[in-house]
Amino acid sequence: MSEAEQNKALGQQEVLEGIRWNEAGLLPAVVQDANSLEVLMFAYMNKESLQLSLESGQTWFWSRSRGELWHKGGTSGNTQAITSIHYDCDSDTLLVKVVPEGPACHTGETSCFFRELPLRNSAAGEAKEGQGAGSARQGLNDNERFAVLGELERVIAEREAERPEGAYTTYLFDKGVDKILKKVGEEASETIIAAKNKDNAELRLEVSDLIYHLLVLLQERKLPLDDIMDELSARHERPRRD
Repeated sequence: MSEAEQNKALGQQEVLEGIRWNEAGLLPAVVQDANSLEVLMFAYMNKESLQLSLESGQTWFWSRSRGELWHKGGTSGNTQAITSIHYDCDSDTLLVKVVPEGPACHTGETSCFFRELPLRNSAAGEAKEGQGAGSARQGLNDNERFAVLGELERVIAEREAERPEGAYTTYLFDKGVDKILKKVGEEASETIIAAKNKDNAELRLEVSDLIYHLLVLLQERKLPLDDIMDELSARHERPRRD
């Protein structure tokens, strides 16, 4: 081992000795995408899993439910390449920045934190509800109002062509049409549930997810969004029969 490597190992050992493990010998670890800074997941590490993470450059955790070490992506292939590990001011929590190889969540979502708890009784929640009512888009013409759909279609097509590693859209195209159809079905069901619950905040989120997955499906089938718009336009122009 070189002198530089010895110094690095010594510094690392000093840091590890200063870590404050909980009574079970564990440490909370928040995993964050190094590029987008999106929080991907939360798990626990013990001394052995932290050491394995440092040595391998990929995330290892301790499963409290199974009582064993687990290598993230060891079975699914959705591994996480570590770019840095930070510890907080109390030395009792880790922030692990990674470049993910596929989604972090077992559901296929990019992040485990894909569900939102609506804030109904706060100023921030009220402001968000106001945005949902369309206040942020008042005064825009039709082209401006729906420009985001064209941009989203463009980005999805770009993802299919380039297949950037770690992108959720890449994951969907790699898995194929059956996975895409499954997600469309799931999002449609969740949209129905939100509507039945009369929860507009949740409905806004679920409809957005549904539209995104429908656009992925259209791209997979090579059916342009313009064709859908033409069909809607043709239906609108047909004589009414009522």
